[in-house]
Amino acid sequence: MSVTSVARKAIHDRIDAQIRIAQAKLESLKARAESTKAKAELAAIVELLTRKQAIAQKISELKTSGEATYDQAKRDVEARIAELETSVQAIEARLKAA
Repeated sequence: MSVTSVARKAIHDRIDAQIRIAQAKLESLKARAESTKAKAELAAIVELLTRKQAIAQKISELKTSGEATYDQAKRDVEARIAELETSVQAIEARLKAA
């Protein structure tokens, strides 16, 4: 395995872990929102789950991208994950405050 492929695998593993954590948090928040009848938060969670699916598609594209497009695809995925994580944290804070 070349250094480049090892580095890419490490990046993919980190990104996959971030997505799994976000997915778990969203599922937990969704259950909490459903139990407390927090309709606004529930709608936001459903929208974030849809965004997470779009990110998963971008991750698939990242894994198959060539050298020329890899860095841009990686930056795009990382930015989308950062936005997702920020949104998840905001919903967590709103549900804790409720």
